[in-house]
Amino acid sequence: MLCLSHELANQKFVMQEINTFFFDLDGTLVDSVPDLATALNQTLNDYQLPTYNEQTIRHWVGNGARVLVERGLSGNAKIRHHYTSNEIDAALEKFLFYYRTLDTKSTVLYDGVFATLHALKEQGFTLALITNKPSEFIEPILSSFSIFSLFSLTIGGDSLPEKKPSSLPLLHACEKLGVSPSQCVMVGDSKNDIVAAKAANIKSIGLTYGYNYGESIAKYKPNWVFDDFEEILTLAS
Repeated sequence: MLCLSHELANQKFVMQEINTFFFDLDGTLVDSVPDLATALNQTLNDYQLPTYNEQTIRHWVGNGARVLVERGLSGNAKIRHHYTSNEIDAALEKFLFYYRTLDTKSTVLYDGVFATLHALKEQGFTLALITNKPSEFIEPILSSFSIFSLFSLTIGGDSLPEKKPSSLPLLHACEKLGVSPSQCVMVGDSKNDIVAAKAANIKSIGLTYGYNYGESIAKYKPNWVFDDFEEILTLAS
C-alpha cells in the first residue's frame, strides 16, 4: 500500500467523514477488455480494416464506447479524424451490436472485488458506480457477478451531458445520494477518475492494475495508490 498524501497514522482521521464510495467499472471492478476487443475487432473486420490484439486495445479503453470505436478506426490511441460523424455513428452501432451478443462472457471480476464490496456495504458505506460505459451494460455486468444490488446508484457514460473526466457525474451522484463531496471517495484505475475527483473536490484512490493508457496512475496524484482492490479495507476498517 502506498499513501501519497497522508501518513498511515492519519488515514483513519482522514476517513472519519467518509460514508460513500464511488467506483469506476472497467479496469476497476472488472476486466472487460477481452469482450471489448472481440467486439471492436468484429467491427473492424466488417470494414476490412486491420484488427488489434488485446494488449493494444487495453490502452484504448476508458473514454466510453464511441471513443474506443474511433481509436479502432484510427488504429491509434490518438484519433485521426478521417471519418464523418455519421460514419462513426454507424460503426458504433455495429460495435454495440457485437458487444451485446457477447453477453460479457469473457469479462471477469478482479480478485478481491466481491468480498471487499460486501465488506464495505456491511460496514454501512453507500456504494455508487460511475462509469463511462453505456448505461445499458451496467446492470447485466454487475448482475452477472451478483453485485448489482450493492449499489445505491449507477451512472453510465450516456446518463448525463458529460462524462469523466468531467466532475459532473460525481457531483450529480453527490446530489442524488444527499452527500457532500467531502464525504466521498472515488475509486478508479484511470486518469479520468482522478481528474474528475479532483475537479469535484473528492478524495480518490488510484488502482495500478487497470487501463490507464500505459501511464502510472500515481502521475495524477490520487490521495492513495493501491495495487490490490482489497487494500481499500485498510482505510475503511
